[in-house]
Amino acid sequence: MTTSKRLADRKVMKFEKNISKRGSGIEPTKKKGNSYPVGPIVLGFFIFVIIGSSLFQIIRTATSGGMS
Repeated sequence: MTTSKRLADRKVMKFEKNISKRGSGIEPTKKKGNSYPVGPIVLGFFIFVIIGSSLFQIIRTATSGGMS
């Protein structure tokens, strides 16, 4: 057998072994809880910055009489 034929046979066997394992549920799956991609402190900081900047803009617009 040539090297490419052996490599192809090895890949086919690995693929077939993976197919036979699908759906058996042997491997335990780790379920994630309610995890966020960012922490609650970072999320709170961004909310503070967004709401704070919008309030600052409203106050600045109101004190200038609505004119730019």
